Amino acid sequence: MSLRVAIVMGSASDEPTMRVASETLLGLGIESEMRVLSAHRTPHALREWVETLEPGGVRIVICGAGGAAHLAGAVAALTTLPVIGVPLVAPNAIGGGLDALLSTVQMPRGVPVATVAVGEAGAANAAILAAEILATADEEIGARLRTMREGMAAKVLAR
Repeated sequence: MSLRVAIVMGSASDEPTMRVASETLLGLGIESEMRVLSAHRTPHALREWVETLEPGGVRIVICGAGGAAHLAGAVAALTTLPVIGVPLVAPNAIGGGLDALLSTVQMPRGVPVATVAVGEAGAANAAILAAEILATADEEIGARLRTMREGMAAKVLAR
């Protein structure tokens, strides 16, 4: 395995949710790294980290943040790598994470962020979407995705 997906979150409290993305990727045979960096509190460190991604072999970035949730947009502004945003429910969340969802999805033209569902489902789907993107150039990942989907279908049909 080689590192092809980077996962960044805005706060250490986001780690349990974003670990779902890391574990989903690992289950598909894809390595990832996880970092905590804030778009607002550590902007210079965020920029420095983003500049290391592409030379380091990273092909996709998954960003999780709650509240103002500017992390994915900040990363997307600094790279042309695909960025997947996972809105998270912050302690002071509005509408169960609606604030983070709107902050993540509403990006200006030319700086896209692919946005998934709020919370753990979003973290899992971000990992699956990253795998699907990688599978366009890696048949082994595509085969593992098909196996995963077949397993999901079998669980539904077994009930």
